[in-house]
Amino acid sequence: MSPFRGVPVEVAGTRAQRRRGLLGRDGIDGVLVLEPCRQVHTVGMRFPIDVAFCARDGRVLRVVTMRPGRVSRVVWRSRFVVEAEAGGLQALDVEPGIVLGVREHATHDS
Repeated sequence: MSPFRGVPVEVAGTRAQRRRGLLGRDGIDGVLVLEPCRQVHTVGMRFPIDVAFCARDGRVLRVVTMRPGRVSRVVWRSRFVVEAEAGGLQALDVEPGIVLGVREHATHDS
């Protein structure tokens, strides 16, 4: 069962949407998926976030919590990332090794 059942999932699928990400927000209700993505930053962000780096098949490769003003390491095998407010991914039991099925819950921004 997906940990995102009942959780709002936004997808940033265009370059402009990925570049904006969570910048300018005071928080997020649910999660944001950025695809493709191998590295993220929190420069200019207003709140700390959790980031799950995922392989093409949805397998979680790495989960980190990032404070504002940071740049993550590159995760070369990552195809997409899932971002949530700090503590949000832990609350959803997202950890390395599990497979996420975020696509079936996603709504694409226009």
